[in-house]
Amino acid sequence: MRAIKMLGTALLFVALFTLLPGNSSGQSAPQVGVAKRFVGTWRLISITGGTPETPNYRGAHPTGLIYYDSLGNMAVQIMPDRPRGKYASTNPTADEALAAILGFTAYFGTYTVDEKARTVTHHRKGNINPGAIDDAVRHYEFVAGDRLVLTTPDNPPSHLTWERMK
Repeated sequence: MRAIKMLGTALLFVALFTLLPGNSSGQSAPQVGVAKRFVGTWRLISITGGTPETPNYRGAHPTGLIYYDSLGNMAVQIMPDRPRGKYASTNPTADEALAAILGFTAYFGTYTVDEKARTVTHHRKGNINPGAIDDAVRHYEFVAGDRLVLTTPDNPPSHLTWERMK
């Protein structure tokens, strides 16, 4: 079942990438240098850190995918592992809709890499959270086993570990 969800998510992102402006016009610059290492599909391994006071809406084992393409486009989805209730109809109530999106991360846009600062900036064009900032800066580190750690600038920071899918 998890594989079907991941495949469905992958197909959604492929569809989104075909709609992004850089893909239809070919105007986005190809990635070079360290930025080329980002290109691909990555699955979420873990999220650690953050503040202990913040409620963990994602549960103990969230799942997720992040994509970077060679034209500078990116997209991410992180889904909580908490149990989902069954809705009485196809349209959830306001409380059901809130419960469904709490802890869910979904956005897409473009990205740039600053090799000197060792940061990647996600320039968000669409976001499930309309109040989020447009540019999300993350420190990056490539680690053994074809893994990528993205660290938020929060105090204390959160560390999201991703593994390249093959």
